[in-house]
Amino acid sequence: MENLIVFFVLIAIVGGASFYIYKKKKAGVRCIGCPCSKSCSGSCSGSGSGACSCSGSCSKKFH
Repeated sequence: MENLIVFFVLIAIVGGASFYIYKKKKAGVRCIGCPCSKSCSGSCSGSGSGACSCSGSCSKKFH
């Protein structure tokens, strides 16, 4: 019974994350992790350090 509960919780988490990504992509967000992704004139490119740098006029950066 516990395995079934864990299975449904995992399905709910994966389903929720998938729905969130679908909504953001449909709204026109280029890079979901970037705070300025909707206002970027270029494309977002993340680096290995977890920073998201937009090649547009974005003043917001992750620290």
